[in-house]
Amino acid sequence: MVKINGEELPVAGKSIREYLTTTNYDVTRIAIEKNGEIVPKKDYDTTILQDGDALEVVSFVGGG
Repeated sequence: MVKINGEELPVAGKSIREYLTTTNYDVTRIAIEKNGEIVPKKDYDTTILQDGDALEVVSFVGGG
C-alpha cells in the first residue's frame, strides 16, 4: 500500500506516471513529493512506487 495525500492505495509496483493515468490530475499543474523529496516530472515514468511510500500530490491553482 502507498499513502497518497493521506489515503492508503494499492498502487505499489506502478510508476508515478501509471498512477497518474488513473486520476484526474493535470500533470502540467502538479508537483509530487515522494517520501519528503520532490520528484522531477522527467522521472515520473521511472519512479516505481513501493509498499510504505508516502506521496503528496500538490495542484497549482491560478488566481489573482
